[in-house]
Amino acid sequence: MNDIQILEEYFNLFNKFLFDNKLPACVITIQRHKKARGYFWASIFENRTDKKHTSHEIAMNPINFDRSMKEILSTLVHEMCHLWQQEFGLRKSLKAYHNKEWADKMELLGLMPSSTGKEEGKKTGQSMSHYIISGGVYDCLFDNKIFTAMDIRWKSKIQISLTSGKEKAKTSKNKFTCPECGMNVWAKETAKIICGECKIDMELDL
Repeated sequence: MNDIQILEEYFNLFNKFLFDNKLPACVITIQRHKKARGYFWASIFENRTDKKHTSHEIAMNPINFDRSMKEILSTLVHEMCHLWQQEFGLRKSLKAYHNKEWADKMELLGLMPSSTGKEEGKKTGQSMSHYIISGGVYDCLFDNKIFTAMDIRWKSKIQISLTSGKEKAKTSKNKFTCPECGMNVWAKETAKIICGECKIDMELDL
């Protein structure tokens, strides 16, 4: 099997063990990306002969295939949670925002959302990573040998940092985001803003 086929096999396994086989099939691709280990794109493919039939995409970044298989595949599950929310979620995120519904699903499956990839990170936001919860559902799946039987063969020789290293420019206006729907507004750092749609406090995007 090639690496795409291996990722498709793992998608089917995670669909069975984590999502009760409820997720629809989607196109899995391998794409280099400067800012993400993977991404989900809803309904981006269409059938060549019947354009009414579309498919979602999950892309995996080969720049980060130098990690362990458990870490690589946690990104696949991260994106599958976006697929789950697209199909079954009640409060879908705007654009690439990661809201509380998505974060709760991740945590339920044993992946802790984190803006930094570590314990001190925020659970919701625009650019989100995660870490594997020790003893959680995802971690325990790897006690089953079927999750270690297939190994990705290739990784990208080109290495691109996921962060630019540039400091955020100082500004008199700051971005606030609703942790539920992802709506953004800009105001002074000391402002107290409530989302008119969700009726909850909006968070300062640090």
